[in-house]
Formats: sequence, C-alpha cells, structure tokens
Amino acid sequence: MVTSVTNTESAAPARRRNRRGEGGKLREEIIAAAVALLDEGGDERAVTLRSVARKAGIAAPSIYAHFADQPSIMLAVVQQEMAVLTAALREADAAADRNGRSRLFAVCNAYLDFARQHPQRYRIMFGGLWTPSVEDTSITDADLESLGVEAFTLLVEVLGACIEEGVAHASDDLYGDSVALWLGLHGLAHQRAVVRKMPGPEDVAERLIKALAHLK
Repeated sequence: MVTSVTNTESAAPARRRNRRGEGGKLREEIIAAAVALLDEGGDERAVTLRSVARKAGIAAPSIYAHFADQPSIMLAVVQQEMAVLTAALREADAAADRNGRSRLFAVCNAYLDFARQHPQRYRIMFGGLWTPSVEDTSITDADLESLGVEAFTLLVEVLGACIEEGVAHASDDLYGDSVALWLGLHGLAHQRAVVRKMPGPEDVAERLIKALAHLK
C-alpha cells in the first residue's frame, strides 16, 4: 500500500498554478512526470508519489485529487502508452500497401519498433510488475483486462485479411493464432531488450511473423 507523504517530505519546486477548471491539465502533467521518470531509466519503483510530485513541481497531496494511489498513476501511464502504441500500429497499417501480407508485416514491425524505441515504457506496459496485487490497490481486474485490446484487435484484423486473401493458411481459430503471434512478437521484443547481441539470423522477425501467421 502507498503511504502518505508529509508536506516536508514532498517539498516541490515552485510551479505556476493551473487556472480554475484546468484540473485535467494537472492530471496530464502528473502522467507526463511519471513517463519522464521511466524514460530516465527507472522502472515502476522510480515512480512514487514523492518523485512524481517533485518532477511535476507540485505538492504530493495534490496528486490525490486525481489518483488514489501509485498503481493508479501507473495504470494511467500504461493506458496512455497503449493508446500511443495503437496509434503507431494504425499509422503503419494505413501507410502499407493494401494487401494482407504488407499490412501484417507493417503492423508487426511497428510493434517491434515501438518496443525498441521505448524500452522502459514497453517493459511497464507488458511487464505487469507495477501491480503485483490488485486486491491491495485501486486497480480492478477490468482495468487490466482492457489494456492493449485495441492494438490486439488490429492484429487480428490484418491476420484475418491474410487468410481471406489466401496468403496465409486457413485457420479454424483466428483468435488463437493471433494470440500466438502477439506473444511471439512480445517474446522477440523482450529478448532484444535484455540481450546485448541476440544470436540468430538478422531476418528473425520476418521468420517469426511468417511462421506464427502461417503465411504461405
């Protein structure tokens, strides 16, 4: 559980106060501060009420008007970054040639690019370590189950397009095959993040996508 922070402990640099009605802006600033802490090389342990308040230039108690506890801040960060990932995948899909194979590779490679460009954010998004015990926080199972749904749905769509166009073998379980591909991409992204130089062929991503998508 997150403990309270005294005014002395949470002393923050001077900051221009938001005008009345700008509470939403403060919420965004709190999220941005948490993301900045992650990008600086930290992990979920670097994101505390005290550190976020210091980074945002506010007093720690001000956070409670927008977030019940530290996990709720982390949830907001993950929700925001999942939206960024989804937007990147959609952008890649829109820019690809209008055939299933091109769309599939564009979306999968955009996923891997995001993981490589934002390693700390990606780790938090898919690591799940920021809320080891849902029962002890304000986070619900429904909150967690909704994460990444839109991005995954796009993957299902482009894989389905490959099957419809005959460039992938027919499947009686499109959802299951999509889950396998999703997990395969995550596994490759994770290995690239933790291994300085991953052994294997340079086209391992292409091989993985072809195999798990059952491309012909």
